[in-house]
Amino acid sequence: MGEAVIKLNRPYATSQQNTLSEVSVAVLIPCYNEELTIAGVVQEFRAQLPGAEIYVFDNNSSDRTVERAAQAGAKVIYEARQGKGYVVQSMFRQVEADVYVMVDGDGTYPPAIVDQLIFPILRDEADMVVGSRLHDQSKSQFRSLNRLGNRLFLSLLNSIFKVKLTDILSGYRAFDRRFVKNIPLFAGGFEVETELTMKALEQHYRIVEVPIDLSHRPEGSSSKIRVWRDGLMILNTIFALFRDYKPLVFFTAAGLVLITAGFIPGLIVIFEFIETRRILHMPSTVLAVGLVLSGMLSMVVALILHTMVRRFQELEHQLRVLADELRRDRKTLEKDKQNYEPLGRL
Repeated sequence: MGEAVIKLNRPYATSQQNTLSEVSVAVLIPCYNEELTIAGVVQEFRAQLPGAEIYVFDNNSSDRTVERAAQAGAKVIYEARQGKGYVVQSMFRQVEADVYVMVDGDGTYPPAIVDQLIFPILRDEADMVVGSRLHDQSKSQFRSLNRLGNRLFLSLLNSIFKVKLTDILSGYRAFDRRFVKNIPLFAGGFEVETELTMKALEQHYRIVEVPIDLSHRPEGSSSKIRVWRDGLMILNTIFALFRDYKPLVFFTAAGLVLITAGFIPGLIVIFEFIETRRILHMPSTVLAVGLVLSGMLSMVVALILHTMVRRFQELEHQLRVLADELRRDRKTLEKDKQNYEPLGRL
């Protein structure tokens, strides 16, 4: 994909920002049946970022989404695998840029504050910037059930990673190139935002949140989210990534639960033996021993997996450092080449 050069000329621009302003920016819009809103989204982001490349990734739309996106000036790319997660995987793999902005095509996110999402990336203060719909300063329009689900998932993730994020499911984000090209994504549906956040936390990427105001969809437009099904998928993703990236906590907790459960029938058998000098309930004895042994085995597995995860984290860190060094060397060579070209022409 081609790259575009963009200059951000905003009232809050500083001299430091100006030195970082000439970068290639790509606006990525995953879309499925959004003919009512997609043209307006493309046009509004074009007005805010005149030099950016705007890509609409169509996910098997059956209406006029593709036609309207093309008419508005976006580059339309198709993704046949159904699901937002697959679209995000395709966007990150196919598009080349220095800064990426991802936004839904439903017209509920404000294009006017896109500079605030990009600014921390340009200042090298963040690897991912999230437009937070649930920030204290936000005035988002949520349905009650959606707000409750967001709060539930947010509390769960914050307790797991000991952080204080305010929104993990926002579809309005900005990323730097290193994050986009190095983060491994496997989610196929709406749980992709959860995966992005959890993997960013686990791999120690810098996350900045910017308050945004989410608006209602226009009349005639309908949400593609199925609350219960997608909610269960998000919950499953949280627990799966918790298991994979924090096995010591996950399996130790499971082991303690099993051991505690084993004490219930075990204490009954022990008290009975003290009184009668006989074991009268053999099934309870077997159950107690089985639960305690399972719990101890779970804790051993936790230690083994924790060691393996730490080793892979060290390897991943070394590979990331190597990639950064290679990238810097390439930029230095390109700069030297540009400096020597005028001498060659003489």
